[in-house]
Amino acid sequence: MNILLLGNGGRENAIAAKIEQSTKKDMLFVSPGNTGMSSFAINIDLGNNLSTIKEFVLKQNIKMLVVGPEQPLVAGIADFFAEDKELKDVILIAPSKQGAMLEGSKDFAKRFMQRHNIPTSRYETFTKDTVESAKSFLRTLHPPYVLKADGLAAGKGVLIINNLVEAEQELQTMLFENKFGNASNKVVIEQFLSGIECSVFVLTDGKNYKILPEAKDYKRIGEGDTGLNTGGMGSVSPVRFADKDFMNKVEERIVQPTITGLQQEQIDYKGFIFIGLMNVEGEPYVIEYNVRMGDPETEVVFPRIKSDIVEAFEAVGKGELDKYVLEIDNRFAACVMMVSKGYPEHYEKGKIITGLNCVKDCMVFHAGTKYAGKDLITDGGRVLAITCSGDTLEEALANCYRNVECISFDGAYYRRDIGQDLM
Repeated sequence: MNILLLGNGGRENAIAAKIEQSTKKDMLFVSPGNTGMSSFAINIDLGNNLSTIKEFVLKQNIKMLVVGPEQPLVAGIADFFAEDKELKDVILIAPSKQGAMLEGSKDFAKRFMQRHNIPTSRYETFTKDTVESAKSFLRTLHPPYVLKADGLAAGKGVLIINNLVEAEQELQTMLFENKFGNASNKVVIEQFLSGIECSVFVLTDGKNYKILPEAKDYKRIGEGDTGLNTGGMGSVSPVRFADKDFMNKVEERIVQPTITGLQQEQIDYKGFIFIGLMNVEGEPYVIEYNVRMGDPETEVVFPRIKSDIVEAFEAVGKGELDKYVLEIDNRFAACVMMVSKGYPEHYEKGKIITGLNCVKDCMVFHAGTKYAGKDLITDGGRVLAITCSGDTLEEALANCYRNVECISFDGAYYRRDIGQDLM
């Protein structure tokens, strides 16, 4: 079958690479795609116009659409296809617009968790009109204080602040000065959970589900988890503390109630659920939902999937995911992200990348590159994701760093402590 994948990051490069391995795939198109996919997929920029996407799907006889980023999901691309008689038979890996609200609104997600007794932190939601109540609520909490923009903010809408006065000032900035644009018209303030984070990924057809390999990512730009938040500086899978006992708790207390809740509320959901967890003394709590795969977690999760991913997507479309056999590689996978100088703030572009021909026994997923003539150059903040496997986490990381050291561009930066907290 012909398949269309939407997106252009390292996450989509990893998804595309797994689709490419499928015996079910005829042609793979990616919109807009990136340099890393151009050797095995056809990149075409369809933009965000749903009518343009429809025209392409019909013209190229696309039978399956996989949506990588969250924006088209929150905008309702799944509803557009479901309501169009010419498109309704296309298999979509994308939840409905209502389902995408689990990521599109932090307040919606929190209320969903409350309704279905899913463990999460104490919270309240505030607007400009209730700012004084928000300040009063802040005073009932112990530092650090967690402020979240309700809407989509490109992964940057969360502030964790140790000082009460500063938290009150940031609250004002979010609500009255549009710190995160319209995303912070509402602000969720929640209790800080102390523990260690973990990401769990679920693929569901709305009634059946498969739990994919878990992962841990590293968001801060500086080693020792210091400095500004980024889109992600690296990841590892599996996560050592996510043992059988912990994952049983996750499934029983979080995954099953989430799927049941979607069914009870008649929310059509066919796709991925990303559950951001905090392990608090062995007990899992939900920090947030996302309605797509994470980045750079996908770069370690998808390489560990041994079975045909397109067969899984077909099963989702038919509502028969329970019949799909998910095979997982038991080895460890590690990913180290190479980024541009200045990232995550103002960064440089156009630096020539060398050394990719020296890479051995690992995968390179492109996040921000392009060709200028014959030269591969940097074209983003996050540039390359280097993923390697090993029988141990130590071996996987050693393989990663050995290959990272082969690659160079002016101003290249990467964290040297990915996975060290799990050793």
